[in-house]
Amino acid sequence: MWCAAVVAAASLDRQLRAMTSCKEAIKDCETDGNVATEMEEIRLCPIANMKPLIVKMDNALSTLKKCKHLRMSSNAIGKIEGLAGCDALQILSLGRNAIKKIEGLNEVADTLEQVWISYNQIASFAGIEKLVNLQVLYASNNKIDKWPEVERLQTLPKLRELNLTNNPIMQKGEVD
Repeated sequence: MWCAAVVAAASLDRQLRAMTSCKEAIKDCETDGNVATEMEEIRLCPIANMKPLIVKMDNALSTLKKCKHLRMSSNAIGKIEGLAGCDALQILSLGRNAIKKIEGLNEVADTLEQVWISYNQIASFAGIEKLVNLQVLYASNNKIDKWPEVERLQTLPKLRELNLTNNPIMQKGEVD
């Protein structure tokens, strides 16, 4: 048993050392003289550059003051955070991650117009009501399985486009 614990700890240590930080990913997107702090669209997808995935959204994101569209899909992010300072953010793309809750969006609640969170582990829309300017929500292939969660979306006055395909709620034939 002791041996298995040591192997698991060593594996976790290797994974953490192998991850790409947001700071590193931001630096990698600065090519051809582009400076991330001045860019309106930023794609932080280290796997495209053959690098380890991002597992944590950190405070390096706060430097992206002019970013309108932040793409962080296809990583291993478990929690939405670190967006304070992203004053111009309108589109947040976090599809294909490991996100379980809608959180960490207070700092961008007034500017966010689109949230792309398909292929995550989200079972509740609690917290989404703060996004008063949300127009588009792509949340397919999550774990939404109760109608009250879908009904939360009624509080979003500007929501005009919604995708909930392949959530358990869409497979149910009747309202509970």
